[in-house]
Order: sequence, then structure tokens, then C-alpha cells
Amino acid sequence: MDADVVIAGAGPTGLMLACELRLAGAEVVVVERLAQRTGESRAGGIHSRTLEVLDQRGVLDRFLAQGALQPVGHFSGLYVDFDESESRHPYPLMILQSAVERLLEEWAGELGVRVRWSSPVSGVRQDGSGVTVELGAGAGHGGTLRARYLVGCDGGRSTVRRLAGIDFPGTEPTMTALIGDVELPDLPEDYVWVRRRPAGDYSAIAFEPGWYRVITSEYDRVPGRDEPVTFEQLRQSLIRVAGTDFGMRNPRWVSRFTDAARQAARYRSGRVLLAGDAAHIHFPAGGQGLNTGVQDAVNLGWKLGAVVRGQAPESLLDSYHAERHPVGERVLHNTRAQSALVRPGAQTDALREVFGALMVFDDVNRHLRHMLNALDIRYPLGGDHPLEGRRVPDADLAADDGPSRICELLPAARPVLLDLRGSTEVAAVAKGWADRVDLVEARSADEHWVVPGIGEIDAPDALLVRPDGHVAWAAAPDCEPDLSALRTALATWFGPALRG
Repeated sequence: MDADVVIAGAGPTGLMLACELRLAGAEVVVVERLAQRTGESRAGGIHSRTLEVLDQRGVLDRFLAQGALQPVGHFSGLYVDFDESESRHPYPLMILQSAVERLLEEWAGELGVRVRWSSPVSGVRQDGSGVTVELGAGAGHGGTLRARYLVGCDGGRSTVRRLAGIDFPGTEPTMTALIGDVELPDLPEDYVWVRRRPAGDYSAIAFEPGWYRVITSEYDRVPGRDEPVTFEQLRQSLIRVAGTDFGMRNPRWVSRFTDAARQAARYRSGRVLLAGDAAHIHFPAGGQGLNTGVQDAVNLGWKLGAVVRGQAPESLLDSYHAERHPVGERVLHNTRAQSALVRPGAQTDALREVFGALMVFDDVNRHLRHMLNALDIRYPLGGDHPLEGRRVPDADLAADDGPSRICELLPAARPVLLDLRGSTEVAAVAKGWADRVDLVEARSADEHWVVPGIGEIDAPDALLVRPDGHVAWAAAPDCEPDLSALRTALATWFGPALRG
């Protein structure tokens, strides 16, 4: 075997997955069809849940140093308020995808990840013991790689998905958006982010002094997906929509996207899996694409790592589709709604006015906020405790030494059994999984925790936290812990107990 896992695609999803697999002890090779990074800015932000994940791994400061927090978000251009009580990182971080990729690649290199450039996947053959990945000639590399698993993180036109025979159903595009990083010397100083006009809409966001991310959207104009994109097309589109090009000049990058929405029918086909845009594409409203892909990687990484180490059965990988496919489905659903809400016309104007009036209600604003930042996701793990299946709140811990908050327990991407009441019974059960689950005794500094999707709850007596930060089991306060359920959760997610 050349590696335990080959990852196709060195974007944010592929690099995050590579880091997660290395933390799990797996050997990884990343293959990328491009010869080098393009430097294209692409996506422009990281949401709360992704910030929490990076914080759990101890690398968040690197990203904060390269971006700027934005205190508001939006749903189809309608402002959404954030709640500081729901997360330590309630606000989106404005940071370009090019910077995210650079930082993830640096971290991956520190962990020993190998990236092979100019290595497009051209063939995939599965058998009972692994996958043979054929590589195109690229810059003369070519050849084959042999691995136990292959993960396609190679974008919306995924070669891996096609070669694996996985269907990609969805809806066709109804609009075309052009995007570019340009100078706009004539943009008015009082310009406010996005403007809707009879011919479409346009926006300009400053990511650095003098440079703007410009996006124009025109409806019922859908060119062929392989048609070249030029700076002049972007300039003419802005003139049609805004009536002027604001002196647009010096393009760094131009591209095109649509509101096509598609999702892989299955995220796994034998030894081939999909993540990120290879598994789902959609209108990039609210910046959810990059975030969803990174969170796919964090869900899959520890599971795939446990399987290749022989600590969990291969059936554990089926939970990846079961947990992440509904999340992708929800993203497609809300981005279709956002695409509809931004269309020009009197009917949509009226709908936006009604929708905007509803957003002043806390429940509506909360629902949309959770939908965008993914803090309320609950995986279908079963169990009676309201925390089970949800991401663990980053509660403060009262201890003389050691971690001061729950987030600091997860940098090694190992599961944690957190005992907040010093239960000898819980500690005794933990011994059966001492080789792969960390037992931590601490105290919660707060009697109550705020949980998005629920509200305020009493701090539990104990909880089992998976490496992705989701709770697999929890014990309600002042009750006898269900040790049988704890053993079941440990065995389900982390394999059988040690003998004896």
C-alpha cells in the first residue's frame, strides 16, 4: 500500500480531511490535478461551527490573524443577528479561501501530509482489500497509487464521483453570476454591500484596501458551463445591472457560478467516499459551501482513521452518509430559498418585505442563524439526553491545572469521556477503552449551558465527546448514569472493549 487513504483534491475539504486522518494515525497522500495553487480568492468566510472545529484542534489563532470578524450575517441579503451566548465564536470570520488553503496546507505539512501536484485522477479500481488510483500524466508524474480507501474532495465536477458511478441529482441553473477581484476607484463611499436592480443584483465587498470582490447576478441567462469567463464580461454585466462599471480595472481573478443545486445520492460506494463540493453543490448564499465541506471532513476523518487502524468495523463509515447527507440536503434547501428571494421583480420585492418583517422576531432570526452557522445540527444518535448528537458547548472548566474549557480537550482528535462529578462507576467503564478514549475529570464552572436548538440546560454529570466534538452519550445531573448506554456508545463509536 502506498497509503491508507488517497485524497483527491487539495482544497479546504481535502486538506482538512488529510489533517484529521494524520491526527488519527493514518498515512495519507493528497493528489491534486493543478500544478500549483492559483491564488484565486474564491470563498470569503468561515462560520461559527467551523471556527469551533479549528479551535478544538488548536489552530484557530492562525486563521484569526489572517481575517476579520464580521458582527452581522445575512440570509439572501437580509441581515441576521448573532447571539454571543451560543458560541465563543458567534461571528463569521471574513477570510479568503486562498488564505484558508495556505494555512491548512501549512498545518498539513507539519503533520506529515504529502501533496502530489499535477496528479489528476484518471481511473479507479476497487477490490476486497483496497483501491487502485490511476493518475493522469499531468506534468509527467502519472502512475498509480494503492490505498485502502479513496476520498473524492475534487469539486463539483468530481472525477472520483463519476468514476465511482455515484449519481448527482438536483436542479438546473436559472441564473448566472460573475465574480471577480478588481479595483473600483469610482465606487461611492456610502455604498452598502448589495443592491438589487430590475436587471439583477450586484455587490462589492472590500477584503483589503483598494480591492473589491464584485459579484453580478443576472437571471434567465445561463451560458454553457465550459464557456470562457473574461474580465470584459464581468464589466459589461455590471454595467447592465448597475448602470456603470465604477471604473473597474486591474482584475486579479474572474469566474462564474450559478444556482444549480445537486447532491450525491450516496456519500460512500464501497471504498470510495465523497466530501465537500464533490458531494454537494449549491448557490453560494451565506458562504456555506466551504464550511459544509470542512465539517464533512471532520465528521469523516476520525471514523476513517479508526477503521484503517483496525479499531472500528468498516460499518462505522456508513454513519458518515447517515449524518452528513441530511446536513447537505438542508444547505441545498436553504440556498434554493435564498436564490429565489434575490430574484428581481415586484413579486419578489413583496416577498422580501414580508420575509424581512418576520426576521425581527427572535424565533425567526434564531432559526435562520442556526441554519447558516450549523450550531444546531443534531446527528441521529438516539438517546434521551438533549445533548446527545449535538456539538458539545465549549463550557468553562473549573480545575487547578489542565484545560480551562472543553474545546481544549480535543486537539489530538481523540474521543473524551468527561466526568464532571468524579463518578467511580464512569471511571471503571472507561478502563475498557483506555487505549483510545481519554478519561478527563473536571468540574463545570457553570451550572447551566446554552445549547443552540434547545436553549439553556443543566450542566450534565458526564458526557462522551467524539473527536468531531459531538456528544455520543451524556448523564443528566443528579441521576444515576446509564452505564449500559455508555458501554454501548463506546463500543458503537470506538470499537469493542479491551479484553479482560
